[in-house]
Amino acid sequence: MTAPTRMPVVYLGHGAPPLADDALWTSQLAEWSRDLPRPKAILVVSAHWEAAPVTLGATRTVPLTYDFWGFPQRYYEVQYAAPGAPQLASEVARLLGDVAHDEQRGLDHGAYVPLVEMYPDADIPVLQLSMPTLAPAELFEMGRRLAPLREQGVLVMGSGFVTHNLRLIEFGHGGAADQRHGWSVDFDEWTTDAMRRGDVDALLDFMHKAPAAQLAHPRTEHFAPIFVSMGAAYGADGAAFQARSVIDGYWYGLAKRSFQIA
Repeated sequence: MTAPTRMPVVYLGHGAPPLADDALWTSQLAEWSRDLPRPKAILVVSAHWEAAPVTLGATRTVPLTYDFWGFPQRYYEVQYAAPGAPQLASEVARLLGDVAHDEQRGLDHGAYVPLVEMYPDADIPVLQLSMPTLAPAELFEMGRRLAPLREQGVLVMGSGFVTHNLRLIEFGHGGAADQRHGWSVDFDEWTTDAMRRGDVDALLDFMHKAPAAQLAHPRTEHFAPIFVSMGAAYGADGAAFQARSVIDGYWYGLAKRSFQIA
């Protein structure tokens, strides 16, 4: 039997559900998935699920979690019936120790919105994992404990947005989809440079080291998944990771930046 391919780790910007209407973004995700080794399973850590203790989502196919309000009906009709991942759940529980289970919770939009574009056939088992905290160092450590999954062909996917301040952007008639804001550009460029250099210390202390951090993330849940991804890339041996930017640009001022980490 052929050994599974060692998978890279990703952190991607998923945006709100309407970002799926952006033809450029959807084509970039589709192209990215074609360049990745095909995963045996996918483990998603989304900005939209915080629960302590760390909790595993449904290990069988259940309805999606439409965790947003006020959008047109068509966004609530999206389906993504990926197979459950009970074996992956068992392995995650072994690696992390004491975990809780929520067998009723389906994938939220931080998971299914990008997966619809990357793996539209929904034929890869997917499991979602909660963030038990927003503390960077603790999430990084959780990622390190999950690093062995890469050797088993599992794609560890952090899903958030590199900048996320909805109070300082204007949707619809008030703003252009490709507009930029200085605070968003400054934080995005700093993050990209730190990721390329593998500067773990600076990234973990981003609220003090990064420019415009308070404006880019008045609350940090959309940046937090990057620390799980970094930890999974760093691994137990503490080897430096190499990250490259795969998607860039802005959506109503928010950075669409996504990284692949080796």
